[in-house]
Amino acid sequence: MTLSEEDYIKAVYHLSNGADVSIATNAIAEQMATKPSSVTDMIKKLSEKGLVHYKKYKGVSLTESGRKSALSIIRKHRLWEVFLVDKLDFAWDEVHEVAEQLEHIKSEQLIDKLDMFLGQPKVDPHGDPIPSKDGEFISSVKKLISELPIGAKGICVGVNDSSVAFLKFLDKNQISLGDTLAIIDKEDFDGSFTIKINNQQMQISEQIASNLYLEVTKAN
Repeated sequence: MTLSEEDYIKAVYHLSNGADVSIATNAIAEQMATKPSSVTDMIKKLSEKGLVHYKKYKGVSLTESGRKSALSIIRKHRLWEVFLVDKLDFAWDEVHEVAEQLEHIKSEQLIDKLDMFLGQPKVDPHGDPIPSKDGEFISSVKKLISELPIGAKGICVGVNDSSVAFLKFLDKNQISLGDTLAIIDKEDFDGSFTIKINNQQMQISEQIASNLYLEVTKAN
């Protein structure tokens, strides 16, 4: 596959959340920041290579081969993010674009050695699971703060939004993966939350609460 073809395969996987569902070409165009006609041309190429199923007006889904390819790309991306943060001291808001380049490296031997060198990590710096070589994920029960009731308590395990702006917000407010967080109150008017984290109380907006995952240790 070309670099562009790999990007499309990964985009379809992310849009489908890994499920066997069809994705509209317009959604892919929006994800890839390109024209729907360009998406159609690329999807036809990927279909000819046996990587996607495509029916006009019915959308696009990954074949088993396409799914394996997507997971391989995602595996490489997330392993490189771990390497950049843990070994080269990159900040977690700096690694995505670099990993976007490194994920296209073809050598399986290199990626296997990278995995072993890093101690076979299960999640990347943003809390996203790293697929095994066989495409398996660890199972984890996590919920967004916005979905939890007052009194819930848990461990910060991931972000729904990995944009630079959001990650910098978390750094500024000293919120990190692994921190224990408790929900103290919720404001009905604007959906904001009062939380306790690192023994300090603070208020976060509904938008922040909708982008931060907890592994719940106490339901209410």
